[in-house]
Amino acid sequence: MTDGTLVAWKKKKGDKVSAGEVIAEIETDKATMEWESPEDGTLTEIYVEEGGKVDVGQRIAFIGEEGEAAPKEEKKAPEKKEKKEEPPEKEAKKPEKPKKEQAQTEKAASTKAEEKETAPPQKDVEAGVSPAPKQPAPLPLQGGSRIHLSGMRKGIAERLVQSKAPVPHFYLNIDIDAGPLMEARAELKSGGEDSDTSKITVNDFVLKAAVMAAVKVPKVNASFDIDAIVQYADVDLGIAVAIEDGLLTPVIRAAQDKSLREISELAKDLANRARNKRMKPEEFQGGSFTVSNLGGMGIDSFSAIINPPQGFILAVGKINKMPVIDNCDQVVVGHRMSIWMSCDHRVIDGALGAVYLKELRHLLENPALLLV
Repeated sequence: MTDGTLVAWKKKKGDKVSAGEVIAEIETDKATMEWESPEDGTLTEIYVEEGGKVDVGQRIAFIGEEGEAAPKEEKKAPEKKEKKEEPPEKEAKKPEKPKKEQAQTEKAASTKAEEKETAPPQKDVEAGVSPAPKQPAPLPLQGGSRIHLSGMRKGIAERLVQSKAPVPHFYLNIDIDAGPLMEARAELKSGGEDSDTSKITVNDFVLKAAVMAAVKVPKVNASFDIDAIVQYADVDLGIAVAIEDGLLTPVIRAAQDKSLREISELAKDLANRARNKRMKPEEFQGGSFTVSNLGGMGIDSFSAIINPPQGFILAVGKINKMPVIDNCDQVVVGHRMSIWMSCDHRVIDGALGAVYLKELRHLLENPALLLV
């Protein structure tokens, strides 16, 4: 974050404020955050009006003691004046070089200037790299419109380039028998619409299973870090949430200690506040890995891009009815759900990813294990 927008003042100039009291709302590229007063006092001066852009570190208000005047605006330091050239008379006093020596000096200077024009920049030669390519020209509109990037969309673009370009992705895919999952969901729902268990969704089962599988196969719960692999003690589960202007990934901390019901409640609360941009920075930063589910939007299967520095991301599709062959070699109607795992090959090898997906399949095809 480098800047934000001051959305609203909750106090006006002259109001008394207490430490910890919300006095303003600031919108970043990720969320709208409440800004609390750092101390008791009087809101003596407001420097940024509602709707104004604010750089990180820029002062927005002054809180002083009763009757204390706000400090005056700091004046910018005067720019340093360029060194004046010496007057002609001083230059005239300098001793002149002999004509022959002067001619040789001028010739050498001319040769150096020519070499400088034709030679590539010295730093590029020493580093063994070529100058950066020119930025491509903007695309012609051809009757369309040019929509400037929002802070969130710009951040997403930067993060995706950081991930897809340097992180070596590879992909694994499984189709699980979702019949038992559907039955478990139906049983919970039959408990009554007012009960907590009736509100547990298929996605909640997937989230819980993803966490438990990471506990069973802890080596996947890791990140690549320059010259080491960081193994996390907690499973901090990221949940991809689509919002109007992009994507947020709120995190359920220490998800291995949460029950299915607790994960369900936290996931819904975080998703709701993410869509309303009412999250604290610590709620969407970090995370061991992420689960992205587009099944509710009708997507059969897809692969996702890893959110660095996480080691992998799961992409979950919708549950489809299809003809399958049962254990008696009979063709019956079955339910299948596709799950793709995108892995950072520096952290997770194919065999390790396969072990994790095997455990994930076992849990989802035996959902009673998720209720323990």
